[in-house]
This record gives sequence, C-alpha cells and structure tokens, in this order.
Amino acid sequence: MYMLDKLGLLSWSIMINRADDYPAFVTYPGLPRRIRKVGAPIGVIIVLGTVTGLIVIGLTAVNPVGTGIGFALSSVAMTIVVLAYLWLDRWEPEPPRLLVLAFLWGASVAVVISTILQLTIEAEINPGHLDTVSPWSVALGAPLTEEAAKGLFLLLMMTGRRRNELNSLTDCLVYAGLVGVGFAWLEDILYIGGGASVSESLATAALRLIMAPFAHSLFTSMTGIGVYFALKQRNALAKALCILLGYVGAVIMHGLWNGSSLLSVEAYFLTYLFWMAPIFVLVIALGVSSRRSEQRVVAEKLPGMVAAGLVAPNEATWLGSLRSRKSAIRTAKQFGGKPAAKSVKNFAAQVVELAFVRDRIDRGFGDQRVYALQQEEVNEVAAARAAAPALHQLAGYRAP
Repeated sequence: MYMLDKLGLLSWSIMINRADDYPAFVTYPGLPRRIRKVGAPIGVIIVLGTVTGLIVIGLTAVNPVGTGIGFALSSVAMTIVVLAYLWLDRWEPEPPRLLVLAFLWGASVAVVISTILQLTIEAEINPGHLDTVSPWSVALGAPLTEEAAKGLFLLLMMTGRRRNELNSLTDCLVYAGLVGVGFAWLEDILYIGGGASVSESLATAALRLIMAPFAHSLFTSMTGIGVYFALKQRNALAKALCILLGYVGAVIMHGLWNGSSLLSVEAYFLTYLFWMAPIFVLVIALGVSSRRSEQRVVAEKLPGMVAAGLVAPNEATWLGSLRSRKSAIRTAKQFGGKPAAKSVKNFAAQVVELAFVRDRIDRGFGDQRVYALQQEEVNEVAAARAAAPALHQLAGYRAP
C-alpha cells in the first residue's frame, strides 16, 4: 500500500467527490495477481492457437488453392474489422491477451462447439443424409448453435477478475466483436476454400468479405448488449433474463440473415439493406455513444481524485478527454522521448481504471472485493506516477 506524501498521494479506500466528505479510512486486503498484468493464461492462448492452426492445415490439405485464397483474403478483410474495434477501444484499452483470447475463442472453441452441435442436430432431424444440409439447419440450427458458442466467451468474461474488464457497453461490444471476427475469419476460409474453382472462390469472397465482413460480430453484439445490461442488475433472475434476451436477439438476426439467402437473391439484398445495414449503423452509434459515456465517467471522478491528491489540478484538465490526453502524451514525448510518452500514457490508463471502479461503487455495486480492487487501483495509480517523471515536466501543462 503506497504512502507517498512527497507527491501528495494518499493511500485510501473510499473516494468521493469532495475532500471534506471523506469518512474514516477503511483498509481492505489486496487482491491476488492482477488480470491486467497477465491478460489471459498464455498456455490457453497457445492451445487455442494450435487448434486454430490445425483446422486451417486440415482445410489446406483438402483444397490448397481455395484455402490459400480464403486465408489471404479473409485475413485482410478481418484485419480491417479488428482495427475498427481497436479504434473503438481507444479510451480504455482492454488487455491485449484478452483480446487475442476473444479472437482465438471465435476461431477455435466456438467453431468446434457449434460444428459438433450442428452435426448432432442434423443427424437427429435428417438421419442418413449428413452429406446435405437441411434448410432448417441453415435458418435456425446454425444461428442457435453458433451464437451460443460465441456467447459463451462473454459469459466467461463475467466470471472472476475478468468481470473487472467489463466496465461499459464499449467493452462488451469489443469482446463480442472480436469473438465474431475470429469465427468469421475461419468460416470465410472454409466457404471460400470450398469453391469448385478459383472464380467461384473469388465470387464467394466478394459476397462474404465485401458485403458482410461485420456480420458475425454484429450478431454477437446483441449478446454483448444483453451482458452489459445484465451487469447492471442485482437480481440473478434479471441478469439471466438480460443475457437470454441478448442471445435471442443474436439468433433472430443471424436466422433472418441465413434464411433470406435460402429464399432468393432479392430477399437476401432486401434483408441486407433494410435490416442488417440499419442495425449495423445503430450499433456503431451505440459504440461511439458508449465511448463518450466512458469519457464522462472519468471526467466526473477526476475532482475526487484531485481532492485526494492522486491527480494534480492541471492533470485533470487533460485526463478527461481523449484528444487532450493524446496532446499531453505528445508533449511528454518532446520532453523525454518515447519512454516518457509511454509512462504518461500508462498513468492516464491507470486513472481511467480507477475511475471505473469508483463508478461501480457510486452506482451501489461496491462490496469488499470491489473496495479491495479500488485500493489496488489507487496503488497502481501511485506506482504509475512514480514511474512517470515526465509528469513533473508537465506540471505547467494544461489542456487548451
């Protein structure tokens, strides 16, 4: 626990917005190893990466040319989608390993689970004809199994210390989106590689990668929205209902998309224009609005941090805005190069983490573990400040 009086920092457990409202300090034991330091077990990432690689190798053995085309084109398209989600995640960046885990979950666990379930269901409703896929399986079976398999990752994120990373709707959308990206990446390779000729593979690639690169991410975003509202509930039944409604929304969207392709080309394009595209725009608007909400949360908590001595008054002028924060980091880089910029960026990230923990407490979700987490984040802010001498050089810097 840090006691850094020379820097004007306090070791504290309960932070509120006015210094004269502080109750007596109550200390809480620190939590075990921080998930932000490890992100996700490296062993799990290696295993899932190996499974993904084996699936791609198996597809390559069946159709080398088609799979090669699918791998190249799908990788380019999905890289663009990943960059879009990283752009959305700029305000409070998620741990890199958790983001990698989300992608690999979609490209391995979700693919394997949904495939096994679909084959099992198909064997029950269409025995003896596994070489053909029934319309029922395409329109309903695939959406049910695939959205469940992808959504399992979000349920995993709600457990243990991973829960601390789901601070906003943006976080839920980012994790849901990257699971969808991983699933779409491998599925696109499968479909593109399954073409009978190079021209057919390219036609499939155009249809899937140009028209619908965000499709799977969009479907799973419905589950992500359900998880976000579940995290705001106290009652277990209400939590389950929110998650279920999100999952049902994902299945409906996925089912309409798949089902329209079975009806006609016209139905497919009409569904795309009047159903998928508007909801896609709406989800983008929700994501951007949520990121602005994240910014407001931090701005609201900064006065309390200033009162507690954790943040200097001039720092509060640039910590509450993404643009101002980037400007301060650039200024630090002019003073001390990349190390100085990195240390200031890390300090800003720790302040954001503390603000979100405090917000959970202010919304009435504080228990002993959350207060202990707050103490941990306070210590991390202090440590980040001690590791950022560039902050002294920024003492006179104020955001425009």
